[in-house]
Amino acid sequence: MPPMTFHGVVTKAGFMRKTVTVTVSRWVIHKLTGKRIERSKKYLVHDEKNQLRRDDLVVIRNCPPVSAMKRFTLHTVLKSPETERDIARAAKVQAAQSTPLGSKPKGVLESLNKS
Repeated sequence: MPPMTFHGVVTKAGFMRKTVTVTVSRWVIHKLTGKRIERSKKYLVHDEKNQLRRDDLVVIRNCPPVSAMKRFTLHTVLKSPETERDIARAAKVQAAQSTPLGSKPKGVLESLNKS
């Protein structure tokens, strides 16, 4: 039988070592009214490298029990907003360091030379 996988969002991370809480949401149709309702369930997920942060979009899959409550493990990280932010900050700092401190944009130099 193939492993069961879910897409979810990390809602709690950093409180337990190698463990995060992932909320998996799904839409169901109400039997009487016919309206769509969002149902969600929380799973404790084993994160071996402690790499997950809050609001990460992940794929989890079932595995043999890791502990009394953990039955899922991290399969893939689809999107990580905080990691993307950190990478953007690092690129910005690197770009600032690569330009000389005394240099100014050409438009500013030209306007100073004219006056």
